[in-house]
Amino acid sequence: MTVATSDLLRRLPKTELHCHLDGCVRPETLLELAAEYDKPMPADDAEALAQYMLVDDAENLEDYLERFSVTLSVMQTSEALERVTYELAEDAAREGVCYLETRYAPVLNVRGGLSLEEAVEAPLRGLARAHQEYGIVGRVIICAIRNMAPEVSLELARLAVGFRDRGVVGFDLAGGEIGNPASRHKEAFDYAREHDLPCTCHAGEGDGPDSVRDAVHRCCACRIGHGTRLIEDESLTQYVADRQITIECCLTSNVQTRAASSFDAHPLRAYYDKGLNVALSTDNRLMSGITLVDEYQKAARHLGFSFEELCAVARNGFTSAFLHEQERRALLATVDRDIANLLAEVRK
Repeated sequence: MTVATSDLLRRLPKTELHCHLDGCVRPETLLELAAEYDKPMPADDAEALAQYMLVDDAENLEDYLERFSVTLSVMQTSEALERVTYELAEDAAREGVCYLETRYAPVLNVRGGLSLEEAVEAPLRGLARAHQEYGIVGRVIICAIRNMAPEVSLELARLAVGFRDRGVVGFDLAGGEIGNPASRHKEAFDYAREHDLPCTCHAGEGDGPDSVRDAVHRCCACRIGHGTRLIEDESLTQYVADRQITIECCLTSNVQTRAASSFDAHPLRAYYDKGLNVALSTDNRLMSGITLVDEYQKAARHLGFSFEELCAVARNGFTSAFLHEQERRALLATVDRDIANLLAEVRK
């Protein structure tokens, strides 16, 4: 069994499948955009701002989500959206991420006069520029919000389908779970799927396994964001394992939101051992103060994952990507070669 060092984990080809754009702004960029757009910030230097944005006092998911008002205040122009997306992809590429799906709700980025279409085009430009400069493949998932009207979700599903062949690869539902069932937005999920756009859904993070059941059976999501409390329902856990519905695991944010009581108690290890298709992501780099390498290290340190097992988790991310099969095969051919070379190196 190989110890997963930070150097090995950085070199391991990885995906980011669950990464919120408005949760991954660099503190320095936040300050610069705030000055440019005359928006108040809770701190006036990058280190203090980073500390403020780090959520270490949340009692639940809703508390965790309150910090997003700060980042969203400066993400209301095309220039800001393109810059933030480019920088996220740049940071991810430096951590060994080959494929990135960033998600956000464009309906929250139109307060300054942008159209929904402009709020999608700008991040796509940022991803295209990062691909040219760093080789990272970047795509967008458009989110609806649970506590908004189902009509808004349907509008966002239509927006996502409209950009389906231009860089948008999926539809998602995010936000506070309690009192806001995913099935309330079933028409939006149906529209996306009927137009051949795959769906993921936040579930089992702020509420129990019935939230996952709703997302899987009523909304037909083929990936689940977080799914931390799925483990409480043995039958549903087996169903998810049998059908290889991907669980997008985000260790640090799950502890911050109290979805998991600690890193040691997180169900990622149990999911992996039960054969579920699990992939690791950061969720929100700014609010969690982490990189993807940090998340892999925590899986090793707290849950006993070997480097070989983490290679398998990393590969799961590529097989679960919302890519066309031809793109996935091409990417996997390179990834499998690189993983094989890394494993051969550590076994010498």
